Amino acid sequence: MAEHCARLWITKGSADMVLVGRNEAKLQRTIADLAVRSPTSTFTSLTIDFLDATSIDGTALAICEAGLPDIVLIAHGSLPDQTACQTNLHACRDELEINGVSPALFAEAFAARMVPADQGTIILISSVAGERGRQSNYVYGAAKGMLSLYAQGLQHRVASSCRNLNVLLVKPGPTATPMTAHLTEQGVALATVEDVARAIVDAADKGKAEIYAPGKWWLIMLVIRHLPRFVFNRLRI
Repeated sequence: MAEHCARLWITKGSADMVLVGRNEAKLQRTIADLAVRSPTSTFTSLTIDFLDATSIDGTALAICEAGLPDIVLIAHGSLPDQTACQTNLHACRDELEINGVSPALFAEAFAARMVPADQGTIILISSVAGERGRQSNYVYGAAKGMLSLYAQGLQHRVASSCRNLNVLLVKPGPTATPMTAHLTEQGVALATVEDVARAIVDAADKGKAEIYAPGKWWLIMLVIRHLPRFVFNRLRI
């Protein structure tokens, strides 16, 4: 998802991008692809421990000292095996941290530098899974629900003091990415990553605070959130 957003941004003109990830080989493949698409752009990679608060803060500091970013896109995560999380507390903890705590720490680290400057856009990728806990993925949903609440709090924090800093909360529905490849193999209909990335880039351009991607998920989740408990508990979702 982040890679496709980057592809769209470089179509607007030359860019100076820092790609932060957990796997250097994957970062280099992404950079190679982007460099072909935009030879005049500059791409730098940083590989860090996404669960280490000191590394996250140091990375944000280094990036911001080189020049405050126009856009910070925080899009990492994983889709866990719910059953494994129920039987392995270490796996459960790791998934809660990588999908909820880690993105919030990244956002807080960049906000510490961007809020005083009142500049830029911070984009957080949450999920419709965070709207209501469901038996099929409630560990993942709990992490994303936390991230959504964090983003709303950050928005509230900057609302009265920042005119030029925007915090965008994105809630995608199931999307065809490497994280959901197993769902595609099972024949599950998923949104295309290109469409979701386009929605993210457009929302950032317009200074929006929150979007569902695709937009139909706003209505779907409105219904799911308001189902009476006795009805909801009969659903196997």
